[in-house]
Amino acid sequence: MSHDESLRRRRFYRDSDRAFIAGVCAGLADYFGFNLKVTRVLAVFALFMAMPAALIAYFGTVLLVPSRSENKQHREYDPAFRQALRSDPVQTLGDVRRRYQGLDSRLARLERYVTSSRFNLDQEFKQL
Repeated sequence: MSHDESLRRRRFYRDSDRAFIAGVCAGLADYFGFNLKVTRVLAVFALFMAMPAALIAYFGTVLLVPSRSENKQHREYDPAFRQALRSDPVQTLGDVRRRYQGLDSRLARLERYVTSSRFNLDQEFKQL
């Protein structure tokens, strides 16, 4: 699946779990993979620079975009991984692939040791 396809399948929701006022900034940060604090600072900056337009856009988003509340106890993913995946999916999946290759090589070394005669000898010495 390409990056464009994953963008098309995502939906923008207001995040009421991490909401400060209505969850618009939290939803934007989650959708685009941005840092939530930076998103909030940019929203305050936009409020000071263009108050009427920023207020209309914010409250329009509150009225038009549905809220999604996920119970944090039932989340099956790591939020940091999800943010990294959305910001740079190719690099994140490459990191995951390298991590699993490292685990696979460690498992292969462990299997070689357990099936070797050296393991049997070590076990006999431990029993003495």
